[in-house]
Parts: sequence; C-alpha cells; structure tokens
Amino acid sequence: MTDMTEKTEDIRLVVLDMAGTTVADGGLVEQAFTAAARHLGADPGQMIDYVRATMGESKISVFRHLFGDEGRAQEANRAFEAAYADLVDGGRVHALPGARETIEKLQADGRTVVLTTGFARATQDAILGALGWRHLVPLTLCPADAGGRGRPYPDMVLTALLRTAAADDVRQVAVVGDTSYDMLTGVRAGAGLVAGVLTGAHDAPALRAAGATHVLDSVAGLRGVLG
Repeated sequence: MTDMTEKTEDIRLVVLDMAGTTVADGGLVEQAFTAAARHLGADPGQMIDYVRATMGESKISVFRHLFGDEGRAQEANRAFEAAYADLVDGGRVHALPGARETIEKLQADGRTVVLTTGFARATQDAILGALGWRHLVPLTLCPADAGGRGRPYPDMVLTALLRTAAADDVRQVAVVGDTSYDMLTGVRAGAGLVAGVLTGAHDAPALRAAGATHVLDSVAGLRGVLG
C-alpha cells in the first residue's frame, strides 16, 4: 500500500536499510542486547522497551542513553557486536523475500542502491558475507563511515549522495526503512521519497507519524512505486 500517487521516476539514488527492511534476523538484536546487558551486570528486562522503541538508531547512541558513562557504553557496544556476530555466524540471518531481486532490478533500471545500517562495520560486513551480498551494491555505509552519527541524523544518506554522485538533488533520493528513525533520517536529508516497510520494527502509524511518504508491505513493492 502507498500513501501518495505522485510520479517518482526521477529517483536516482535509493538508500536502503538492512535489518528489518532487506534482511530478516529473527530478533537477534534483542538477543544480542540481552547478552551485552548481562555482560555489564545490568538487567536487560528493565531496558528492552527502550531498545525496541529505538530500533534503527545507531547502537552506540542507544547504549550511551542506557548506560550514561562513555566507557560502559563502549563496552556494552563491543559486547553487543560480538554477540550479534556470533549469532550471524550461526546462520540466523536471511534476505527478506524479494529483497535481492528488488535491489538488482533497481540497479538494472539505472538507479544506484546503497545499503545502510546502525551496526558497526564489522557486524555489517558479517551480515553481507552471510548473505553473499558483499558485491551486490557499489556502497555500504555504517555510522562510522558518515562521521560517527547514525540515524536519526541525515549523515549516512548525505554521505551516500556525496560518495556516489548518483543524484543532482536530494529530492532525487529515496530512503527506505522499517523504523521511525529511518523515516526521520529521510525527512531530515530532504529525500524526495521516504518509504516505510512493514517487515520490521514499527507499524504503519509510527512510520507515517515520523514522515513516511509511502508505506509498503515490503521492500518488494518499491520498484512499483518508483515506476
């Protein structure tokens, strides 16, 4: 389903989120967070609601909020990344239906696709490797690649535009994700299309409230919107 019917053929750059949008991880974020919290001697049950509400945000930002002290936040982040990487190595991630095909078709149509994440580079690379996606797109970005600020800041989207030079105007950029933080990132970047998908963390009302111009059942519907 979509919320708007205007033509979007002029989109030249598509910035896609990974977990929840193009990749299914079966709740590994919560499992890895639980391991990280216990590593620091904290009760994950008291924090999990915040983790769920901030899905899509840079993980180090989440840990800074939860643990306050920078040293503890960094330690928690390292423990989280290690736990998540172990789970990925266990074969617990897979591409969402139609995700790879959609990416390939978008690129065949002449559009540039960039994959982004709130995870660290090592974790992103582990996911890409597990999926066989290392060479699927010309550019993948994590917060560190954009100066350290992840979602909901616009930095990764703007970095994608600068590095690829795929578009002449931010209105020629589409941002697609499954969380309200993805939507806010797209809005702040001035993207011409900000699409939420219903395969991940947040529902349609939350996506619309955060600025989605379109809400799709899955990323597989994106090519039909772009024309």
